[in-house]
Amino acid sequence: MPKKGKRFRAALSLVDRTKRYPLDDAIRLTVDTAKAKFDETVELAVRLGVDPRQADQNVRGTVVLPHGTGKSVRVLVFAKGEKEREAREAGADYAGGEDLVKKISTENWLDFDKAIATPDMMGLVGRIGKLLGPRGLMPNPKVGTVTMDVAKAVKELKAGKVEFRVEKAGIVHVAIGKASFGSEKLAENARALLTSLIKAKPAAAKGNYLVSVAISSTMGPGIRIDPLGVRALAA
Repeated sequence: MPKKGKRFRAALSLVDRTKRYPLDDAIRLTVDTAKAKFDETVELAVRLGVDPRQADQNVRGTVVLPHGTGKSVRVLVFAKGEKEREAREAGADYAGGEDLVKKISTENWLDFDKAIATPDMMGLVGRIGKLLGPRGLMPNPKVGTVTMDVAKAVKELKAGKVEFRVEKAGIVHVAIGKASFGSEKLAENARALLTSLIKAKPAAAKGNYLVSVAISSTMGPGIRIDPLGVRALAA
């Protein structure tokens, strides 16, 4: 195991590893321990009491973070005619149809972060599904990226709309911003995400849904959050 650096050990000394902190306290501590020379990303990790192997216990959804993620998102829209024009006016970085599909398939060009498509374009987009799917770039109606309202979809992604999805181990990882946001903005983003996550609880999930919650910055230690306080967000 690699030896931890002096900066990490100093940050770790500020954290009580046996304690579960209230959400706001945990976020303040995360900001205080983010001492790297770059603007660290802050991430929430939530272990859910679900079995992702069961189709009726999959947890997936989206939420618009009030203060965005701190990352510039490059958005591509598969559309034609009036919808292509709407996408460009809404701020899409790229918009088009057959030309974009050809560029992706022949050049393996994937210089974008999110993709949106109008329903009529999905037959065309399906041809490059093997390229888009493994990279999480395939438009999907379940998360609002297959839609006729392309302008709204573009604006939401640009404003900080993020997707969450439970992994095989039953954990959801989502970046909620940068350490430079400060604790207040990060807390608002965290509450928005956690509220959406609670609302996404599958009817088939029984028992304790929020098993554990933790927060960390890119180079900082993990800080455990009291799940009882998080559950109160649903009240």
